[in-house]
Amino acid sequence: MGALFHIDQVPIGPVSIALALIASMGGFIFGYDTGQISDMLLMPDFLLRFADCSSGATLETASNECVFTNVRSGLIVALLSIGTLSGALIGAPVADWLGRRYAMVTECGIFIVGVVVQITTTHVWQQLALGRLISGLAVGALSVAVPMYQAETAPAQIRGSLTATYQLFITFGILVAYCISIGTRQLDGPSSWRTVVGIGIVWPVILSTGILFMPESPRWLVFHNRNDRALHSIARVHGISYKEAQDHPLPNRLLAEIQSHVDVERQFAAQTGWIDCFRPKNKVLYRTLLGMSLQALQQLTGANYFFYFGATVFKSVGINDSFITQIILGAVNFICTFGGIYVMEKFGRRKPLIIGGIWQSIWLFVFAAAGTAKIPQDNPGIGKLMIVSACFFILGYAMTWAPGIWILIGETFPTRTRAKQASLATASNWCWNFLLAFFTPFIINAIAFRYGFVFASCNLLGAVVVYFFLYESSNLSLEAVDIMYNDPACKPWTSSSWVPAGYLNRRGLEEEKRQTQNDFAVID
Repeated sequence: MGALFHIDQVPIGPVSIALALIASMGGFIFGYDTGQISDMLLMPDFLLRFADCSSGATLETASNECVFTNVRSGLIVALLSIGTLSGALIGAPVADWLGRRYAMVTECGIFIVGVVVQITTTHVWQQLALGRLISGLAVGALSVAVPMYQAETAPAQIRGSLTATYQLFITFGILVAYCISIGTRQLDGPSSWRTVVGIGIVWPVILSTGILFMPESPRWLVFHNRNDRALHSIARVHGISYKEAQDHPLPNRLLAEIQSHVDVERQFAAQTGWIDCFRPKNKVLYRTLLGMSLQALQQLTGANYFFYFGATVFKSVGINDSFITQIILGAVNFICTFGGIYVMEKFGRRKPLIIGGIWQSIWLFVFAAAGTAKIPQDNPGIGKLMIVSACFFILGYAMTWAPGIWILIGETFPTRTRAKQASLATASNWCWNFLLAFFTPFIINAIAFRYGFVFASCNLLGAVVVYFFLYESSNLSLEAVDIMYNDPACKPWTSSSWVPAGYLNRRGLEEEKRQTQNDFAVID
């Protein structure tokens, strides 16, 4: 097999890259399902079938004679989030019971069922909403399993980059949904929207097939007393054959470190329940609340205001073809996420999130102020300024808060409660996702573009929360992250310089360990 490349002289195998790309199809499914609904709400056939239309409305007149009530559009958009909220909560026991890979396979099957329910309806909007609810169950469970699997399996040297591919694929899915929507909107009849929804079956098929060829999480394997398979898994991601791994110091040391940490965690409780996520000891409760807060604040950045309702928003500012505007925003989001992968790996987690929160707040303030100062439909310059502001907001979001929060969900929690804490944090994301998706039409009607001021304030709050409560977890093993959170001498604002006892710095961690490679020191 062999290593693909080395970082700090640590071999990185091709399987590391492959597992990140294949597992990230879960993010693509998430993004595709998020991006498709914004444009579908404006398609004439979709309006004619599911909106409230005046008598005698036709395909040619549907755009003017059909309209969704706030409740109906809110439910069609937001029931996906209710499903994802429920899916996030069941994602933990499923991932712990079946393993990370087989959990993903099961969830892909559920997603396909939801797609079939959607494309078989003709005029019943409730069936469409139910199908989105079922698909949401799968999306929510995948949003727990995928980042957790990537964080637990990827080498520490590239964990941030590989976990960030989940967010990259979310943005790619959104962009692809926009592009397919603009390509199908001229099709006759229900093909315009059924094609968009039906193509969604392809993505879970790719994920459920490809993930079976990838190694299982070594931490899950050790926790279930399958150490031989765990050693094989560690060896594969480092490009080492299983035969070589028997005597190779690197996989054996990593396995010993995981085993030691799991043994220590098992001393706290014979069985791990949900209540363990709320115990103050070892800062478990602290991290549960931190994860839930960060996921909520990611939603409150305002990004989904544009992704869910962008086509409607830009139509209201006088843009002739709001579909094109959506593609522009989607492209900015996708392209800038590549920069986000670099930023989160190069500069850690704390600084990008703090700077990103401030940057996003500035551009949302400009967006809201411009839309409030003058009527955009009567002032083309104001409309253009609002689009530019939205693009700069998306640029900052894609490079900081979008990938950063998903990385942190995979690497902040201890092994014993990681799945459940990740579920709670992700459920918080989907809870706020639902609230924003459902109530946004009502809020827009009440305060119009002043809604942007609310999101601007939330971005500033996010920067404050990160500064005072988030520890810097980049370039540390998951076991070392747990030790850092429990070090009373370490504070969030000093955590960037924290290193495990006996090591010079985080970048020099592997070099120090290689000097004592025959003494497999246990971190406990």
